[in-house]
Amino acid sequence: MSGVAGLAEIVLWVRDMDTALRFYRDQFGLELISPPELPNKFLKAGEGTLGVPEMIVLVPHPDASSTFPREKAKRVLHHLAFRVEGAAYDELEKRFQAAGLEVRGGVHPVLKNVRTFYVDDPDGNEVEVIAPTSI
Repeated sequence: MSGVAGLAEIVLWVRDMDTALRFYRDQFGLELISPPELPNKFLKAGEGTLGVPEMIVLVPHPDASSTFPREKAKRVLHHLAFRVEGAAYDELEKRFQAAGLEVRGGVHPVLKNVRTFYVDDPDGNEVEVIAPTSI
């Protein structure tokens, strides 16, 4: 037994906080839970357990002058994934397409009863959306 109860947060460097917030807060509908004066933005992604929500944390990159998005082969983070319900999957896919983002389909290599798609966030991080297949 590992003693790990689940993921609490994923922290991402961002070059442009407003653009990153629009992507995660507005496109995904994540709730901003940090006070406005805090430079790091904490977004609630799920209820979590033990009083600790699941979060995506956006942190201003210390070198905002360098170019982005990074080439995929040079990224440290391969991708992150959000688990959603079936109806939310369809809604998100349409929302990203309407926003002009490239939506790429996928097949999960381990889970057989799910469907997935991928989009890139404004900093070039790949974000997967995964949901159970419709019955």
